[in-house]
Amino acid sequence: MNKQGTIVRWDAEHGFGFVRSPSTDADVFFHIRDYRGGRTAPAEGLHVRYEEIHVGGKGPRAMAVVPLEAGATPRSEESPANAARRKRPPPPPYAAAEIRAMLLLLPAYTVLLVWAAWTQRLAVPVALSAPLVGVITFYLYWSDKFAAQRHARRTPEWLLHAASLIGGWPGAWLAQRLLRHKSAKTEFRKTYWATVALHWAALVAWLAT
Repeated sequence: MNKQGTIVRWDAEHGFGFVRSPSTDADVFFHIRDYRGGRTAPAEGLHVRYEEIHVGGKGPRAMAVVPLEAGATPRSEESPANAARRKRPPPPPYAAAEIRAMLLLLPAYTVLLVWAAWTQRLAVPVALSAPLVGVITFYLYWSDKFAAQRHARRTPEWLLHAASLIGGWPGAWLAQRLLRHKSAKTEFRKTYWATVALHWAALVAWLAT
């Protein structure tokens, strides 16, 4: 299916990027070998047309990516003034809602754990292990992204979700935002937020008994 969109991320070192289109929920992955720009190098903010395909349930992929701006200047050759004027595409609509949710959930979670440990409703070592679980979960995401860039063995998605479910959900969300990993996959995000809800439900039920 032929579509148009804007390159929202380009990793020149590893030769891949993502295109965002109003007609597709998730950002669309493309590799440098699928780019047909000639002398116009891929760059964030570049408008392109492409052929969207879906292979193996890994999300949408762009083929035959062609710049719409004939004679567009590669990012590396832009003047500082032109680079400053170039507007970055707006973040996806769900990003602001997720940030607002985390600004409420993270402080509430911290207060709840401290209260639970103070009142001995939760063992102190268990409460103190929460940050460690978050760090481990962040590492699992980083490891998976590192493997994806090098076409190595990936971390199973069920393991990422399991880590979130047992309390690593803050680290998982931070990894999605900072590493820009798994944040564009709609089904993955839905499952992630389900693990957050289940963890909270289980914790509240345990403390209420």
